[in-house]
Amino acid sequence: MADAGKKRAAGEQWTSLQAYALAVVCLLIGIAGGWFVRGSQSSTIPSSEVANATALPGSAQPTLEQMKGMADKQAEPLLAQLKDDPKNAVLLANIGNIYYDTHQFQTAIDYYQRSLQIKPDNASVRTDLGTAYWYSDNADAAIAEFKRALADEPNKPNALFNLGIVLWQGKVDVEGALSAWQKLLDTNPTYENKSKLLDLMAQVKKHSGIKPGTQAKALPQ
Repeated sequence: MADAGKKRAAGEQWTSLQAYALAVVCLLIGIAGGWFVRGSQSSTIPSSEVANATALPGSAQPTLEQMKGMADKQAEPLLAQLKDDPKNAVLLANIGNIYYDTHQFQTAIDYYQRSLQIKPDNASVRTDLGTAYWYSDNADAAIAEFKRALADEPNKPNALFNLGIVLWQGKVDVEGALSAWQKLLDTNPTYENKSKLLDLMAQVKKHSGIKPGTQAKALPQ
């Protein structure tokens, strides 16, 4: 009975944390200011074009298949250039950006990896690779790429911010997340979203007693 009670309590704790994390998503959108998922410049696909793409009846957003079609069309001239210059790291990253911005994350990962094979110290591209991994449900790979980006560029704001998000939401590592964000503030004194990040940190600190790695295994079967 005691074990069952502990298991149920752990499940309730995680359910509460999930609800809290979901509520903070809206706050994150405001904090990110459009760059949360970006380590480098976005592709040349205008956001209005994505938003206004033809969607299925009753749908407010284009489908992933429609967005893939947009990406393929946008990438055509760059892919043609790539045939003549297959080792162009910038070109490969730009193609990755197109697929990233249209939520084709696995394809984006492929092009980012190819770009980094040529220029492995590009922290911006590596940050985008890490975030693409995160959106592909691979928190471990995302964290590894963010840390690699920070090894090349220790004070990179986007990498520090995104690392904190994945440590928090992917690993329930509150202290690790707070450490990354504190370093962001310490090394970027003019950080434009400082006040909002401080508000986020204050909210996350409320969960400082939760041990890392308690997510799925804490849920009742």
